[in-house]
Order: sequence, then structure tokens, then C-alpha cells
Amino acid sequence: MDRTYFQEYSRNLGREMEFMAYGWGGKPVLVIPSQNGRYYDWDSFQMMDNIADYIDGGKIQLFAVDTIDAETVSDKGGNPYDRVRTHEAWYRYVVEEIVPRIYEINGTGLSPMVTGVSMGAYHAGNFFFRRPDIFDGLIALSGLYDCQDMYGGYMDEVVYSNSPLDFLANMPEDHPWISLYNRARSVICVGQGAWEDELLAGTRRLDAVLKSKGIHTWVDYWGYDVNHDWPWWKKQMRYFLPYVLGE
Repeated sequence: MDRTYFQEYSRNLGREMEFMAYGWGGKPVLVIPSQNGRYYDWDSFQMMDNIADYIDGGKIQLFAVDTIDAETVSDKGGNPYDRVRTHEAWYRYVVEEIVPRIYEINGTGLSPMVTGVSMGAYHAGNFFFRRPDIFDGLIALSGLYDCQDMYGGYMDEVVYSNSPLDFLANMPEDHPWISLYNRARSVICVGQGAWEDELLAGTRRLDAVLKSKGIHTWVDYWGYDVNHDWPWWKKQMRYFLPYVLGE
């Protein structure tokens, strides 16, 4: 498998940031790690091996980035005002810096899709629902799509804009984003087994909002034996990837 490492300065974050490209061509896929994870986590947990045929066959090229979760969503003792603005700087880093690099490196001109598991699913969903003009596909596995717990109940305009359940609930039904969502292929999945209870409840709330707005995201609930863990995320990724790729 082709692996290419990058370390580049981010003007939005004022620091060096790392990411990895897997593969040589095809549909670009932005990969967000799970909470406090690193760009290499999907590789370390064998998710890349799990979908190696798609990568080596030139169907997809994955771009795995770092988050700064420890300074934002995970820093429960920090000032929520500052934390969410640091998160917004990371969001701009991805949208304004990583996405253009994906186009340069990938070279196909295809729009990227975005994916993640656990906290990475929240980030992936946030990118997709905030910017369907950039991302035309989503696979979000075992995520939570509001910021109530992340920022201890604190709410301002920046938290709101990063909380899909909140901003989608208030989105006018004639908003132009809705037609973009419905032209894309998007999946949100959660299990009903161990460590999925809060995520299951949050996914059901988001599911209801999406249906009320006529947004045609595939929200799929897996069984009571389906736990919040990599073996199941690997199975789900294999299951949903052909659909999002339009196979």
C-alpha cells in the first residue's frame, strides 16, 4: 500500500501539523481519528488493511489527519469560550488548508468524502453538514452530533455552528444546503451494544431532525451485540463504502 507522510505548517493553528495519504488515486476520502487520536490510528487498528483492496485498486485515496481534541472537545476543565474557538481554528485548518492539499495530491478533481468513528464521526458529520459544497459523501460510525456534553452545556454562536443537531433543527426547509445533502450519499450508523447508549440516543435525535427536514441520510441501527469498538467499525466500513462510492 502506498503511504506518503506530510508535515506542514498550518497558518490557522500556528504550528506544524501531520497527515498521511494512503493510496495513489481514486475518490479522495478525508479520515478523522477517534477522540484524542492521531493520523495513523486507522492504520494502527488495521482499518486501512480492512479496505486495502479499495486503496490498492485505485478506487479511493485516504487522507488521515490529526485533530487537536485534547485542547478542544476533550479539555473539560478548560474555558469553553476559548476551547470552541480553538476547535474552529482546527475546522478552518481542515477546510482551508487540508482540502486544497487533497485536491493537489489526489489530482482527480473529485470532491472528497469524509469519514470517522466515535468522536471522529462527530467531526466528520460536522464537516459534511456544515459544508456539503465541499464534501459529497459521509460515513459516520458511532458518533454524537451535538455539543452539549463537549462544552458542559455552554452555548454561543461558535458552539452552535459546530453542533449539527442544533443547526440542522433550525435550518429552513428551503435552505440550499438541503439539496446538496440529498445529492450526496451519506451514512450515519450506530450499534446498540456496549458503550453505545449515549451515542444511540443522540443518533435517534439526529435521525428525527433529518427526517423532519427531508434530508435523505441513511441512518442505520445495528444490533444489540454491536459494540463501540474497531471490529464492528471495520465491518460497517466494508458494508457502507460501496454505497457511498455508488457501486
